[in-house]
Amino acid sequence: MTAPPTDERDRAAGAASAAGAADHALRRELLASARAVDLLVLLAVPAVLVGVFSLPEATRRSLAFAYADPTVPTAFAAHYVHLDVGHLAGNLAGYCLLAGVGYALAVFGGARRFFLTALATFLLAFPLVLSALNLAVPRDAIGFGFSGINMALAGLLPLLLGTYARARFAPGASLRALPAVFFALVGWIALLALPVSATGPGLAGLATGVAGALLAVLYASSAGIPIRETVREGVRTVASRPGEGDLFAVGAVLVVGYPVVGFPADPTGTGSVVNLYVHLLGFCLAFIGPFALLAVGVFET
Repeated sequence: MTAPPTDERDRAAGAASAAGAADHALRRELLASARAVDLLVLLAVPAVLVGVFSLPEATRRSLAFAYADPTVPTAFAAHYVHLDVGHLAGNLAGYCLLAGVGYALAVFGGARRFFLTALATFLLAFPLVLSALNLAVPRDAIGFGFSGINMALAGLLPLLLGTYARARFAPGASLRALPAVFFALVGWIALLALPVSATGPGLAGLATGVAGALLAVLYASSAGIPIRETVREGVRTVASRPGEGDLFAVGAVLVVGYPVVGFPADPTGTGSVVNLYVHLLGFCLAFIGPFALLAVGVFET
């Protein structure tokens, strides 16, 4: 086996050293910029979820949202209720990923106030909104779990990536391309959640996925955004910035990958069904509302 030339090994070692130094600098910056009160807010959510789970099962079931007998207290409380460890663990893991990466992007992107305002809205207002909108689909069942709010955090993530990219890679750049990302993601969600085939009911998933992609392209074109050049330049910039680029890449993977968890092809489980409707509502509302506020300059980042 032939060893690589010394100069190539030196260049590789130098690149690895530079990347490690960049990652270390980014971690130092995050630790220096993070505020204790922010961390307390972020950690309060897992504490509440675990605390509610420690209640007797009968009490937790009484807090679930009954669609046939809705009440305001259960409309709010149900989103913090879990009936089994697996459901709780999955939502805790999702929250830690989405909120952790989202907070880091917000801190480095100068969008801390935007992120915390959105998080407070998701935690305090979204439970009531999502429960009320759930009543549009009458059924004799109960709803519970934090996944609708997790999907709201997933819907916010593209906006945080946009503010982060503008602050770190392209100062002064517009966020006008973000709706194109939203349309593409909705198409992706349709492909994940709906059956896809060239005949019968499967046409709905295929048509929605294609429509999302076309809307993304049309919106980008109408906004004067050259998609190919923008993507090529973005990849080059991210790849050339160790640390900062790595965080962007992690966020981008989470934006594309988390819907795979939130919108499984088979939503049925043991004694329960994943509420794809409330997941989609959380995702869409969390993007549309905050984007509108960013667009009109409520949050200057």
